[in-house]
Amino acid sequence: MKLATLRTVGGGTTAALAMAADSYLALPAIDVGALLAQPEWRTIVEKAAAATHQDVISGADADFGPLLPRAGKVICCGLNYGDHIQELGRELPEYPTLFAKYADTLVGASDAVEVQGSVRVDWEAELAVVVGSELFRADDDQARAAIAGYTVANDVSMRDWQSRTLQWFQGKAFDRTTPVGPVLLTADEARDDFEVRGYVNGELMQQGNTSTLVFGPAQLLSYISQFTMLRPGDLVLTGTPGGVGMGMRPPRFLSDGDVLITEIDGIGRLENRFRIHAPVIANA
Repeated sequence: MKLATLRTVGGGTTAALAMAADSYLALPAIDVGALLAQPEWRTIVEKAAAATHQDVISGADADFGPLLPRAGKVICCGLNYGDHIQELGRELPEYPTLFAKYADTLVGASDAVEVQGSVRVDWEAELAVVVGSELFRADDDQARAAIAGYTVANDVSMRDWQSRTLQWFQGKAFDRTTPVGPVLLTADEARDDFEVRGYVNGELMQQGNTSTLVFGPAQLLSYISQFTMLRPGDLVLTGTPGGVGMGMRPPRFLSDGDVLITEIDGIGRLENRFRIHAPVIANA
């Protein structure tokens, strides 16, 4: 099944189930994260789908909000595709390279992204994993069983800020700059690997298959769970394939008005227009 968080006419949000006829069934939860927090969430979805009276939202009226707007943890893995590691001139890592974002960074699948204070805005198309049950000090099999599903993300990065120090956090955590969605594809319907693509103004920039990840989804969740509890609705970004702007010669970055498209076959597509405002430089 595919689950989404939709904005409603009254200004709120609702979790929703994608239906066959390009429509969405509203569910009794304010977002997908709140739905997953209920242990019997699958039963809740099944009951809603079988109900006589249903609140159905047409695909044309579906306004996708951030899939997990209140995610307790947003953890990202860098340097996880062999080709991306090579384009940056690095060696394959022994352990995952991890950093964190806040839920404040997340935006919806079609939302405009406004960046204030950076002129080196880069793209990173990624598969993201959504946690479905509590996970602590788990092995790979336990971690795999705890995956609720998968979604599409773009770890938009402000490279000028990222390169200021050895720590990446400040270049990765700008508010409302990380598109996620449009849906969560539940793990029971997911394939073994995914084709990840990223475009800028229609030009293919990135393409990679998750079969080439150094650390797969279950490995990442298991590793992370060794030091922190993962809970339903937490989000883990698995890394980006080659083709980022920083790796080009000369480097290339997003400009004001550019459209960034991120898509994964079988899950969906993000399409976000960027508004980029250069830093304000005070008069000397």
